[in-house]
Amino acid sequence: MTGTDLTLDHVLLDDTQVTRRYFGKFEKITGYLGKVAAVMEAEGRFARTDIAAMARYLVGLNLTFRALAHKYHFAGHYAHAGKLTFDRVESGFPVYAELLNMANDAAQAAGHLAGLPSEESLKDQMVRVIVGERTVPTRLQYALSQRLYYQELAKGGLFWARNDPQAQWLENLPNGRRRFLIHWAVYDSQINLPTVYLLEVEDSGRTALPKDERRWPEVMTHLMAQSVAGLKLVTIARGFDADFVDLHPKRFRRLHLGPMYSSVFTSQTGPIRDVLVQAKAPIGEDWAFVWSEEDLRSDRSEEVKSGWFSSVERQIFALDPFAGQGADLGATSLARSIILPERPYQALVELNPPGFADVRKFVVGSAGRVLSYR
Repeated sequence: MTGTDLTLDHVLLDDTQVTRRYFGKFEKITGYLGKVAAVMEAEGRFARTDIAAMARYLVGLNLTFRALAHKYHFAGHYAHAGKLTFDRVESGFPVYAELLNMANDAAQAAGHLAGLPSEESLKDQMVRVIVGERTVPTRLQYALSQRLYYQELAKGGLFWARNDPQAQWLENLPNGRRRFLIHWAVYDSQINLPTVYLLEVEDSGRTALPKDERRWPEVMTHLMAQSVAGLKLVTIARGFDADFVDLHPKRFRRLHLGPMYSSVFTSQTGPIRDVLVQAKAPIGEDWAFVWSEEDLRSDRSEEVKSGWFSSVERQIFALDPFAGQGADLGATSLARSIILPERPYQALVELNPPGFADVRKFVVGSAGRVLSYR
């Protein structure tokens, strides 16, 4: 791995083998995330509806890395191949601009595919070059990698820079209201991390929210505009509560998928660095992945005056006074989990660094099994 200045946060991967190792690592990690979510569901931490919503984004993240792996398969090996830029300090993930470029490519995927030979034709040409000319068909291999990239984009279902809100009906309540789960996700440009939002609301409007041609577009625009890591959950929830008088936010969660730490790819300090150094794990197992969940719950509601003769319902949110200086956290609770292979986990147990006692540990074995430890 090289770059113009390794002290910078963003670094180019310009070596073919290193680039493939990077994507191979993420292929494993994103494959484990679904298993971790299943363990959390079994433990009662998430409902089945939550997992169903999250699964879309976890699968999409896997597809995004698969597409990018095709795009940069020949980075550093073929002169015209592009190079991946990733955040080596804050997240370990590709930078936000990579996903923007991918979205632009997706919009033109049909045209690119129409201008490229078919997958079968490219493979047939490669065989002819290998057998007839006894040379490596690098140009054809690169063309095939780009075709596979655009094919993945054309299939859809990837995790994009913006994944617009969707509303899922949960139940009809005795008071005549409907309860919905609104979920959406972004690739946060400030921290270069995929972030998933889960918002449970009670709808007291006449028309069900997803079918309301006036409210639903406004809700989607509002939520996407507020989906920034720097905003506290309570700030977003109070703004939503104030702007939509017939939508009542009862629970709001934000999931940060990452950072990814690796002794090879990222520049970390503190306990994580010590753990990875002591683990001396083999290639493919020298990593740790953080999963954080902010949770904000409505404690109660109250009626407040609105104008001269009317009142509206407002939520009073519960803020944990013992977590992150209470109101400064902006949530009811914050739960952190760390996913890591066996060798780094053993090093973590031996070092027992401060601050990790309350972090949930998910350990992945060589066979892909996930075990949970407190």
